[in-house]
This record gives sequence, structure tokens and C-alpha cells, in this order.
Amino acid sequence: MASEKELYKIGEVCRMADVQPYVLRYWETEFPALAPNKSGGGQRLYTRNEIDIILRIKQLLYSEGFTIAGAKKKLDTEMSEPAPVAAAPAAAPVSKPDFGEIKKELRAILDLLA
Repeated sequence: MASEKELYKIGEVCRMADVQPYVLRYWETEFPALAPNKSGGGQRLYTRNEIDIILRIKQLLYSEGFTIAGAKKKLDTEMSEPAPVAAAPAAAPVSKPDFGEIKKELRAILDLLA
């Protein structure tokens, strides 16, 4: 019997990741790797792996400054590569943010909220 819970409801995941439910629902539309199952009543049920993906998406977007498109590419690359065994790779050079892309993404979020 596993001591760790296997499935988590959206409210629990929101508390763990410190994001709002609408953010998770939006990320589900943008990141194919994030596809929680739904209970018979339509409640989203997340696995521990999906929670790890959510935390990585949050890190890419909020801490590392990626756009949604950039975070998608980075996550796809990371998920297709085998996990590194040696030391972490050298940091990539920081590029200027694409404010046009950021503006489009923010408008898309506002449209979802409207």
C-alpha cells in the first residue's frame, strides 16, 4: 500500500503550486503534457507526475522568464531527453523577452477570463 496519495484534485494542486485554478486550466490548453484525467463528476484528477510538470511550467514562466511558446519548446525538449546524470549544463545566455508575444499571451488569458 502506497503511503503517498496517487491522485490530487485541482484545489489541492493549486495550493501546492500556489497558482489559481484558471491558470491550471489555461496551461492544460497550452501544454499537451498536462492532461489530467477527470472523475465521473468532471473533477480534474492530477498525478504526481503532472504536478511535477505544473511546477516546472511555473518555474519556466515565472522564474526563468519564458513565454508560453518558449516554455512549451523547453518542456518538450526536456521531456524527450533522458534525465542528466552528470552535473547540470552551463546556463544558456539570457535573451531579451519578446514583449509582443507576452502581450498576445496576456490578451489570450484575459479573453479566457472574460
